[in-house]
Amino acid sequence: QVQLVETGGGLVQAGGSLRLSCAASGRISNINNMAWYRQAPEKKRELVAIITSGGSTNYADSVKGRFTISRDNAKNTVYLQMDSLKPEDTAVYYCNVVVRFLSYWGQGTQVTVSS
Repeated sequence: QVQLVETGGGLVQAGGSLRLSCAASGRISNINNMAWYRQAPEKKRELVAIITSGGSTNYADSVKGRFTISRDNAKNTVYLQMDSLKPEDTAVYYCNVVVRFLSYWGQGTQVTVSS
């Protein structure tokens, strides 16, 4: 079993920054992809950013140039640096990791951007 603990959400003004962290623990022998998703009220969950075990990254068009995903394999942790935040970035952000082809989700952390 794998546990994910997310931290770093909160309330920020438009144009501000936040950094999310997601630490994985438990039966971890080989983490494949690590990713961040988000879900705004009455909207579907969407992929924000993903990073492979080799360090390749991909971003949703809406966050390109503003968000940066990174990972620390020694700490089994993935980060999401969010800059130039906009009110439309308001959502619950979820961490997702794939371990041995099984997908695990964090509990979610609220990010609210005020205008």
